[in-house]
Amino acid sequence: MTTTTSTTPTSVPAALRRLYFVRFGFALVWAVLLLVSADRLGPLSVTLLIVYPLFDVAAAVVDFRNSKTPTLVANIVISALAGIGLAIAATSGIPAVLRVWGAWAIVAGLVQLVVAVRRRALGGQWPMILSGGISVLAGTSFVLSASAKDPKLTSLGGYALLGGIFFLVSAIRLRAGANARS
Repeated sequence: MTTTTSTTPTSVPAALRRLYFVRFGFALVWAVLLLVSADRLGPLSVTLLIVYPLFDVAAAVVDFRNSKTPTLVANIVISALAGIGLAIAATSGIPAVLRVWGAWAIVAGLVQLVVAVRRRALGGQWPMILSGGISVLAGTSFVLSASAKDPKLTSLGGYALLGGIFFLVSAIRLRAGANARS
């Protein structure tokens, strides 16, 4: 009788799949709600802007509890600070919001990239690697677009939706990888 051991508990991919599906659903609903309220900084759009990074905090806490990946602690801190920063920036207008969101997207994207590269052995991480890299580029574009003549929040909805799609693809790929390992 031969037994094999794995450095990654089998529950981690299953927990990630569930978390990634939840993150996809959240991103989809959030993006739609933002797009219908993105014409100005009103109560709904401001609430959505603050809730998004706070949801990211909650997701990173769940992920950390399952995987014990230390880099996720950085994501928790960065996203919590982004939520506070967005609450403050919303009082100054859309350009300030885009700058804070952009800075958060850059740093959080780098963290996501590092975590996904370290998790490659789990499978299903290429979408997360791509998403982290795209987040860095998108964050830069948000910062730059803050200086536009009439900056808009609508690009944030597209960003969230694309990120959600990457979570969905990764969840599906993790499931396929888990079925192949079974």
